[in-house]
Amino acid sequence: DRPLRSPLSHSCQRLRSIHPNVPTMAVFSSLSTVIPTLLICAIPAAEAFQFRSLSASSQTSNAWTTTAVRAASSGTGEEEEDDRFSTDRRSALSVLLSAGAAAAALPSPALAKSDPVSGTGAYDQTKSQPDFVQKYEDFALTDEGWSYKDVKPGAGDVKIETGDRVVFDWSGYTIGYFGRPFEAKGGPQGGAFDKDLDYSRTVIGSGTVVPGLDCALRTMKPGGIRQVVVPYGALSYPPDDLEHNRVGPKPTTFSGQRALNFVLENPRVDRTLLFNVKVVRIDKKDGKGGFIRG
Repeated sequence: DRPLRSPLSHSCQRLRSIHPNVPTMAVFSSLSTVIPTLLICAIPAAEAFQFRSLSASSQTSNAWTTTAVRAASSGTGEEEEDDRFSTDRRSALSVLLSAGAAAAALPSPALAKSDPVSGTGAYDQTKSQPDFVQKYEDFALTDEGWSYKDVKPGAGDVKIETGDRVVFDWSGYTIGYFGRPFEAKGGPQGGAFDKDLDYSRTVIGSGTVVPGLDCALRTMKPGGIRQVVVPYGALSYPPDDLEHNRVGPKPTTFSGQRALNFVLENPRVDRTLLFNVKVVRIDKKDGKGGFIRG
């Protein structure tokens, strides 16, 4: 007269007695991940068991026949087999539900959300050197946090000061993310592929280039070539100027700008940048708002 219960309801009741603090809906949501994995592992095992059973049956057919006759004469063999199968199925479901409960009890990883107001996600510039950022031992690290290596020293006695205009050529790479170029030199030229090869210009201290590059230009001389490593943060591109119209240097191609922004907007990758910069000319300020061509 005992009411019939499905193995699933029996397992749920057993689970609630073992894990009273785990919500049932959380368990079922976790099962959507756990069950497919267990089934993938169970199917090959079931096929191997079936193959082994068929092989054994061909070799011991007389034994199977004798067992079947005895079960039929006693009238209990089939019932015992059904009870054993039902017990095994309930045990398997109990294991699945217990695994789902354990998975549901684990804390879910928080997703980084980009919010310019709270400064989270891609806008988080508080930590310019995360733990996964690569180190470059052959570069000299400055007190400000940017690194450099001089490829070619410049010539002359001209010193760059705040307010001077620097004419420079440059290329840029996402050195922390596969070293992809977002501004490269020496590409195909002519026809539709020809680009404007005019040099870039900035007034030192005006904030028109990233602070790391502005600091690097201050100690260079005409003709000098320097590699500058700029970590993400206060020394790099600001997150609220993805067109790079206010703070440069701006990539000259759409593909270069897209490659740069892909890294800058992704808080899960190393957003360190490499600039190769060559000082072409230094125009000293004349004190009247203009410049004396160098």
